[in-house]
Amino acid sequence: MKKNINSVDRVVRVLLALAIAALYFTDQISGTIALVLGILAVVFLATSFVSFCPIYYALKISTLKKTETKP
Repeated sequence: MKKNINSVDRVVRVLLALAIAALYFTDQISGTIALVLGILAVVFLATSFVSFCPIYYALKISTLKKTETKP
């Protein structure tokens, strides 16, 4: 797996996962929406820890800075 997520993207994903967890544990969300958002939060955490997003890969997107190669 080639990394395609930069550190800012990783932090945003973790913060979104934490926000979803906070909403769940404070009983702001429940039922089906809680399940869907919970799965999304787990995906956000997993992709942020491995720095790889399969959707970005499929769409040929990368948030990493392109390093310039010197001749």
